[in-house]
Amino acid sequence: VLHSSLDMKNTLLGKRHYMLYCLSCGMRPRMLMTVDEKLQPIAVKVRVGTAVDTAGKAGKPKTITGFQTHKTPVLLAHGERAELATDYYISMTNVLEGVVIVKKNPDAVDEEG
Repeated sequence: VLHSSLDMKNTLLGKRHYMLYCLSCGMRPRMLMTVDEKLQPIAVKVRVGTAVDTAGKAGKPKTITGFQTHKTPVLLAHGERAELATDYYISMTNVLEGVVIVKKNPDAVDEEG
């Protein structure tokens, strides 16, 4: 792709314009945005940190290390993972990436901070 960018007039902007479709698929940013059940954006505290491989470990190991706490929406860098910081909300998916639907936890006492 970089090689074809050297001669844009004859490749990407000329006969090989279909290569732009391949490039556009790879340009999607990794983000995390949370919405409620009515699909309204909601700010939720999340921890964003370096992803740790937890395959085959006993118990409930931590999935991230060196985390920082942010409120959504957040951008995730390469090799980063996010997890909910409090138990006030429950995620409807296992993977926190893209647009995630969350609902209030009926067992939570109150929201921290």
